[in-house]
Amino acid sequence: MPSIEIYTSPTCGYCHAAKRLLAQKGVTYSEVDVARQPERRVEMVQRANGRRTVPQIFIGGKHVGGCDDLYALDSAGKLDPLLAA
Repeated sequence: MPSIEIYTSPTCGYCHAAKRLLAQKGVTYSEVDVARQPERRVEMVQRANGRRTVPQIFIGGKHVGGCDDLYALDSAGKLDPLLAA
């Protein structure tokens, strides 16, 4: 199973929705709270090709986007193969 990283903030509803979907898939992930670690936001923006909003999600080191992108991958049947790789 690839490593999953998600940059979040505690008051972000999209972050909670993305984490909920990952939990439903039964996968573990590492979470970076950019509200508690603001210095990590610069890292997130660089890794996410300039995207500044949370969540930003990485699967196996590859940027897959935010919450809407994660749900779109799932709807297209592409999320499970990514998580199984």
